[in-house]
Amino acid sequence: MTRKWVECPALTASLPGMNRVFRLIPLVFSAQLLLALNAHAGTRDLPKGFKDLQIGESAPAFSLPGVDGKRYTLNDFKKPKVLMVLFTGTHCPVSHGVEKRLQNLVDDMADRDFGIVAINPNHASGLRPDELGYTAYDETFEDSKRYAKDLGWTFPFLYDGDEQVAARAYGCRATPHVFIFDQHRKLRYNGRFDDSRYADASTVKHPDAQNAIEALLADKPVPVAKTRPFGCSTKWKERSAHVAAEAIKWNAIPATIEEINAKSVAKLRRNGSDNLRLINVWATWCGPCVKEFPDLTAIASKFSRRPFELITISLDEKNDMEKARQFLSKHRAVISDRLRPAVKAGGRTTNNYLFTGSNVDELAEALDPKWSGALPLSVLIDQEGKVLYRMSGMIDQEKVVDKVLETIGHHYKP
Repeated sequence: MTRKWVECPALTASLPGMNRVFRLIPLVFSAQLLLALNAHAGTRDLPKGFKDLQIGESAPAFSLPGVDGKRYTLNDFKKPKVLMVLFTGTHCPVSHGVEKRLQNLVDDMADRDFGIVAINPNHASGLRPDELGYTAYDETFEDSKRYAKDLGWTFPFLYDGDEQVAARAYGCRATPHVFIFDQHRKLRYNGRFDDSRYADASTVKHPDAQNAIEALLADKPVPVAKTRPFGCSTKWKERSAHVAAEAIKWNAIPATIEEINAKSVAKLRRNGSDNLRLINVWATWCGPCVKEFPDLTAIASKFSRRPFELITISLDEKNDMEKARQFLSKHRAVISDRLRPAVKAGGRTTNNYLFTGSNVDELAEALDPKWSGALPLSVLIDQEGKVLYRMSGMIDQEKVVDKVLETIGHHYKP
């Protein structure tokens, strides 16, 4: 599911009643708003109440809702000799990379005196849209339910994103972050799941969490008690100020538009770049085009740090080019900093065009001969020009996101 808005407390507190839709944050901001942003914690600041749990300390108590509808406390996990508390979220490629290895560990420990509880520490307002480029989920309780269901998790997955009390008490710095406790619930291991950020199990050289569990089950000292957790930083609610500040920067980027002919459209269609291309044909006078456009730019924003680009082709009249440009600006159809060098390398200065030909058949033959002629038209093309998804009419946003992720992946690759 692609998120269309995020709640930014720094914004809503400064401007009561302000529309919370991320893409509609105004271009002009008051001095009071900027002061409010500066008053909040910075991106890397640890929040109030954060504590680094030390080896030998007791497991902090918690009471959190599970994705199965139950509420769990630490006391619900008192039986196993060894307990793993795993902080993990739905958006991080490193967390996605360990998913299969985590399930294998749980399966291998099924008949042993071992217990596990996973906790999502993240708050949705602490993420920029482009930080969701490796996932089809948001960091919400509802999407945590979908995530666990899709993975087939049978162990408890709890949500701490609302108050983030457990994350602060345990000292969760990233996802994934592992804490392993002995039978007295004293901390014996703190750190990474293993030493690989990739999904390929052959890249693991040090299965640190598994080694700690095996040692504790055998009543032996943990070989390495502390390692450096690696993954996406915990998305604290306080980080919403950073999200709002980035929204200001994004909204300050002007949209541009240029004329294009059928020959140049055919070149775009052939691709040959490193990016997937979602090419959309639209017009300001087309109701469905206008209605779906926020979904297109939400997808572009989500994947703005991945090998992906949105290219738009307007069928407005030439004398309405400025009207089209203003529409594009309003809906943030702009080029990200990551994408700008690739656009320049392709000899282009924009990703927004207005078709100048009088014969739309020429556009259809150049872009998609299967096009019925109805607007809007969207075609998702891979790097070699293969059509992965087409829609004459409004897109299915989730299907597009799933197809993009299926092609470019959910996790880091060697």
